[in-house]
Amino acid sequence: MFFEYPRLLWLLVLPLLLIAHYVYLELSERRPHLRVSVIRPWLRKGFSPLAVVRHLPFAFRTAALCLIIVAIARPRSSSEMESVETEGIDIVLTMDVSTTMLARDFTPDRISVAKDIAIEFIAQRPSDRIGIVVFAGESYTQCPLTTDRSTLINMMKEVQTGLIDDGTAIGNGIATSVARLKDSDAPSRVVILLTDGVNNTGEIAPLTAAEIAKTYGVRIYTIGVGANGTAPYPVITPWGVEVQNVKVEIDENLLQQVAEMTGGRYFRATDNTKLAEIYSEINKMETARTTVDSFPVYKELFGGYALAALICLLLELLARLLLRRLP
Repeated sequence: MFFEYPRLLWLLVLPLLLIAHYVYLELSERRPHLRVSVIRPWLRKGFSPLAVVRHLPFAFRTAALCLIIVAIARPRSSSEMESVETEGIDIVLTMDVSTTMLARDFTPDRISVAKDIAIEFIAQRPSDRIGIVVFAGESYTQCPLTTDRSTLINMMKEVQTGLIDDGTAIGNGIATSVARLKDSDAPSRVVILLTDGVNNTGEIAPLTAAEIAKTYGVRIYTIGVGANGTAPYPVITPWGVEVQNVKVEIDENLLQQVAEMTGGRYFRATDNTKLAEIYSEINKMETARTTVDSFPVYKELFGGYALAALICLLLELLARLLLRRLP
């Protein structure tokens, strides 16, 4: 046990002074007493319980004061630092938000399903730092690396199409994600890139961005989303929104090269279930154990001393009531 404020223990001198003062008064000539030349007649009377009982109120009050002083010095139980193992890696979820993600070959559409499954993935990784990058004709960070799950989930819910220029800048998406991970000290750094198209714009080529990722030790898992053949896609016409079947074009060769170059893996998701299975598989594959020192947790002992002080005060009150009734 140790004290947070040990200097306050000097106040324990006060009870000692009170005891000395009390004893002085008991022995002082100022208290009424009989003057006798010998003490033998008094010793023959034997021990008197009342003589002890009348000192109990003072004893209880003094004990309560001592306990209060100890309590305000904040006693705490000692605790040693322990080493614990925890899983923890840094992950960036990189998501295509081009308008083709509104295709309805997934229920209700690709972007909605991708967001919902990503949220489930986030909830299953409590020890990891996770960030969100979105891209279309350009890319930006939706949420930096964080362990705040509520913030991540809220930011993922806000992901939508149409906020930036349309297009599919896969290279830009990778480059922005790597920029978020390059200074990380995590034992494993991962990008999970999801797209439904072919790279058709951007300042940096996907393979160049993948080479940069490899240099920084960032592993990239790529996911191509879209049914085989054609997919129903909402198209705005002069008569309103019509759903038309549009050919699904995914550059699987490029996505596979990016994954293999960085030590990752390419997946193809053709429906809701398959996409959920892919995230589940990545979740099982990407675990890293790292040893960290936990912060010491101290047990506060203030309550026990405060309770004991209260009991002493109640006993003092009880003793005074008892003395009033004794003849």
